[in-house]
Formats: sequence, C-alpha cells, structure tokens
Amino acid sequence: MFEFNDQVIRVAVFLSVFILFAILEAIFPKKQRTQPRLDRWLSNIVIIIIDIITIRLIRQVSAISVALIAAQNGWGLLNWLALPVWLELFIAIAVLDLAIYFQHVASHKLPILWKLHRVHHADRDIDVTTGARFHPLEIVLSILYKCFIIILLGPSIFAVFLFEVILNASALFNHSNLRLPYSIDKKLRLIVVTPDMHRIHHSINSSELNSNFSFFLSIWDKIFKTYKDQPKEGHLKMTIGLKQYQDKSPSNILWCLKLPFTK
Repeated sequence: MFEFNDQVIRVAVFLSVFILFAILEAIFPKKQRTQPRLDRWLSNIVIIIIDIITIRLIRQVSAISVALIAAQNGWGLLNWLALPVWLELFIAIAVLDLAIYFQHVASHKLPILWKLHRVHHADRDIDVTTGARFHPLEIVLSILYKCFIIILLGPSIFAVFLFEVILNASALFNHSNLRLPYSIDKKLRLIVVTPDMHRIHHSINSSELNSNFSFFLSIWDKIFKTYKDQPKEGHLKMTIGLKQYQDKSPSNILWCLKLPFTK
C-alpha cells in the first residue's frame, strides 16, 4: 500500500510542480528561446515518458524499496543510532543531497558518465522540461547509486520519500526559465539552488559548465568551491547547450537516445 501511495503522491507532485513552473515561466520568462517550443517539448516529454516507464520496469530496485529492506535488516548508520526524528530527517536529506552533488560532479568528470549526462546538457534552451530530460540509462545508474548510499546511510522510508519529492521538485524549479527579481534570487540561493544559479551550469562556456553542481541545497558548491555567481556574458546573452551541438539535433528524440553511443 505504501508503495502505491508513494508512486501516486510523487507523480501528483511532479505534475503539479511541472504545470506550475510551465505557467510561471511562460508569464515571466527570463531568457528568449532559440528554438520553437513544440519541437523541444515533444522530444523532452517523450524522454520523460521513457524514463517513467524505465523506473516502473525496475520498481523493485527503488530508493523506497531499498530503504525498507535496510530498515528491516538494520543496515546503515542511521539505523544504528537513536536520534530524534527531526534530526534523523535533517541528516538524511542533507547527506542524500550531498551524495547527489558528488554524483553530478562525477557525471562531468568521468567520460563514461559524461556520455550519458550530455543528453541533458545538449538541450539548447533551458526550461522546466530540461529538469527531467535525462537518458534512461543515466536514470538507472542514478537509482542504483542512490540505493547504495541508502544502504550505507540507513535513512527512514519517509526521509527517502521526502527527499525524492524535494529533489524532483527542485530540479523542475531550478531548470525553469523563470525570471525572479534579483533581490529574491539572492536571498533564495543562500539556501537553495535558483534558476539563475543553475542556468550558469548549462552554459557552453567550459568553466561555467563545470560549476554550480548542486541540485537542491546551494551550500555544497560554496563548500567545495564550485560556485559561480553570474555568467560571464550575462543571463540574457549566454549560450545554452554544448558547443558541438548548436543545431536542431538536440530536439530530435532518436538523436538524444543514440548520443551516448556516438563518438
């Protein structure tokens, strides 16, 4: 029953947040698009659907199911400690978010992972659909990685569920093409990753591409000195995507699926 509710709630939150930021970025856009919305959205949404099907096919190997197994067997650090619920929840979310930061850095530094991750970065515009545009093989590896971290950490099922919801929602938020007032953005990014902060990470400039790896909490980039405050050319003039793919290819679904296997 919990698994069913977990799936329903996560999908409901995802769709709600997706629709919310799709509307907001249409009303308050930050950056002018370089491609027609329809072509990109069709490709990105098909990738998202393929990812959802992939997740359903391997649902027995999920963060929630592994957290349940870890709890039943007493695996992981937090299962050995008698901490207050609020503290356990705080530690679990912070450590899981830190793990995603390291995973993201590795996706840029390790060639075999970058082959998969560049499908995400090849998108020549960045908006709410980009936040869920990942090659299905990268999704599978990400799930396996999270499962490994959960076995070591031993967070509660609720902590894992809450983190999954937060991670998905924050990815949609910080990839959205939403124009936030500078004063609000400045205050928000003291804690969380904002659209302006993450947009820099999608620049074709290599130094900017290799910065701002955080997904939810912004503190990791500041601690590990990968934080960049503003793009060199400014948000309105910066070029999004990868230098070698500044054409229509990244909006082609078959091209995206084949990209990791091309030189």
